[in-house]
Amino acid sequence: MPWTRDEMAALAAAELQDGFYVNLGIGIPTLVANHIAPGIDVTLQSENGMLGLGPFPTEAEVDADIINAGKQTITELDRTSYVSSADSFGMIRGGHIQLSVLGAMEVAENGDLANWMVPGKMVKGPGGAMDLVAGVRRIIVLMDHVDKQGTAKFRRSCTLPLTGANVVDMIITNLAIFERPDRQSAFLLRRLAPGITAQEVRDLTEAEYEEALA
Repeated sequence: MPWTRDEMAALAAAELQDGFYVNLGIGIPTLVANHIAPGIDVTLQSENGMLGLGPFPTEAEVDADIINAGKQTITELDRTSYVSSADSFGMIRGGHIQLSVLGAMEVAENGDLANWMVPGKMVKGPGGAMDLVAGVRRIIVLMDHVDKQGTAKFRRSCTLPLTGANVVDMIITNLAIFERPDRQSAFLLRRLAPGITAQEVRDLTEAEYEEALA
């Protein structure tokens, strides 16, 4: 059966390594913080200037002044620090963030990412997404395999305005995991959700990819 959003987040969390500085996008990526393995020291960074984000608060812990870039309330750690938004983006643009986990509306087979707008719909803008895909060393996308209309989200080419060209390194959907060894290579189908067949994934995917299942 397809992975749940929490299971998808846990799969992404398994990619985090000790000492990493990590930026989590809004939506499913925020759940990654709940699945970081014990003993793995990861510093979460938010574009609004918070460095060292804690877990989501219980109802009693909610402080409306402590929020992430998606305006969700979070908690502090004993090492949390605050910097200006300019310094926060300086970290991103300067290549000091090892990994970012983002949501997506579409990903193309060449690694193009579209995740910030749908033409004709009111949106707030791309936020820091364009800076993240340009400045962060590795980009993982978490998304449903198809949209609400059943249309493939992993496509030959993106139909929506791009966030970045050739920037995605790994895709985790509710059905499968795709990864490529470098940004000049094709995506490989690495893993299937329990009970999901390779043919089912192929039927629901527009993009071309290679199978490399263990």
